[in-house]
Amino acid sequence: MPIDYMLDFERPIYEMKRKIDEMRILSQSSKMDMRSEITQLGAKLEKLKNDIYSKLTPWQKVQISRHPRRPYTLDYIERMVTAFHELHGDRLYADDRAIIGGLGKIDGRSVMIIGHQKGRDTRQNIYHNFGMPNPEGYRKALRLMKLADRFQIPVVTLIDTPGAYPGLGAEERGQAEAIARNLYEMAGFKIPLLGVVIGEGGSGGALALGVTDRVLILENSIYSVISPEGCSSILFKDAGQAPEMAKSLHLTAPELKKLGIVDSILPEPRGGAHNDWDKVIGTVKKAIITNLAELSRLDGETLVAERLQRYQRMGRWAE
Repeated sequence: MPIDYMLDFERPIYEMKRKIDEMRILSQSSKMDMRSEITQLGAKLEKLKNDIYSKLTPWQKVQISRHPRRPYTLDYIERMVTAFHELHGDRLYADDRAIIGGLGKIDGRSVMIIGHQKGRDTRQNIYHNFGMPNPEGYRKALRLMKLADRFQIPVVTLIDTPGAYPGLGAEERGQAEAIARNLYEMAGFKIPLLGVVIGEGGSGGALALGVTDRVLILENSIYSVISPEGCSSILFKDAGQAPEMAKSLHLTAPELKKLGIVDSILPEPRGGAHNDWDKVIGTVKKAIITNLAELSRLDGETLVAERLQRYQRMGRWAE
């Protein structure tokens, strides 16, 4: 990954890497033997990486989940889906580019793959609306799911959004209804539904693609009812409390697994998915193949019954 973007807590790592690179250049240009010093610094660098990445705070994981070099839905499709044919529009209003969907094959199995899509620069972010869907995006996703249900094709969703777009036009066109309709309809599809949180799982904007038989999550991804900044702004009228709110929201993968919100945690390369796209996408592909094979053994009635039980369990508590 080019050093054109780094998180604050990663700065010591990049500074040490820069020193090692400078020493290598100096050693080559001056013909000085600096192998011993370079080896020692390399060992220190590995220890520093282990110290930092093994003790990430919830807020630091939030930052990694939002890293702009992290692979997005189109990157996953390009590397793990063959014969992909994108389908457009909700047949009602427009084609929302914040959600990408279409038919393809994963390891020879036909799937309908649907996911949120962000951009990497200003132009792309405007085009994809920063990964925040309008109602037509959710209606497009639902149209594709109904198509998959008609032809008994499993659905894979890739979840990565700050949340649904909160603009006036979105509200006027029925944002809340579109999300609620997806939740309702997804509960009753008699086909395997598999969700993977690949970055941010933000609020109802994520859940509208997340009512699935199983939910997998990448190690440094998050899944939450609200962003830490939004929570901080509501409770304290100040987004500056976001790091503290990240702890309170229990939005990290281990906490979500403990609470029964997600089913499996998929490992990422050290430092985050942005450090090795091929490795993390290979991990996700393998998990998708395994889980779809298991879910495909169940008949439609069983899938619906177990899906409902899964989400009903989340609303229970003990006094």
